[in-house]
Amino acid sequence: MLHSGMHTFTAYRRVRSFLIIAAVITCGIGCYAVYVSRAWSYVSDDPATCVNCHIMGPQYATWSHSSHRERAHCNDCHVPQHSLIDHYAFKAKDGTRHAAIFTLRAEPQVIHIRSEGRHVVEENCIRCHRHAVNSLMEYAKNNVKDRRGCVSCHREVPHGRVNSLASAPYARVPVPESPVPAWLSDMMKNEKVRK
Repeated sequence: MLHSGMHTFTAYRRVRSFLIIAAVITCGIGCYAVYVSRAWSYVSDDPATCVNCHIMGPQYATWSHSSHRERAHCNDCHVPQHSLIDHYAFKAKDGTRHAAIFTLRAEPQVIHIRSEGRHVVEENCIRCHRHAVNSLMEYAKNNVKDRRGCVSCHREVPHGRVNSLASAPYARVPVPESPVPAWLSDMMKNEKVRK
């Protein structure tokens, strides 16, 4: 009886040790993924965040030369502003989708805004330009059957005719910092010097 209890205790310790090691490895991989992806930057409103994954370079470059640059950043137009909860929920959902597409290398050559995003952009156009569009909106509600949105006429604001990854090949965009820690980078430089 004592022998079987000892065997069970030893098996329990092995399983527990394995689970602890697996948890530590998983936590380490998770922390590394957060570091490499610069996950903390996605909570901010910094437009440079949008070029972390490189494919938004043309959109960033054209925005940075537009009239909106001084007043509106990416999140001001592309993320709901009416509620903090909706703001971060939309950002998380859209960001997760973008991360999955980038990780799987499934970026389309031509980037199109989805209908949900188009609706958000439309709401934000009206929010910022309400003073200029109030009377027009009243007229449109009563007289225009097709209910065209802002973008149907102002399609080129603020990104111009950009919708392809190759449309602004020489665009100057912020280059994200290297995910390689400084100590490792220094060590690699020292190795090259020795050779």
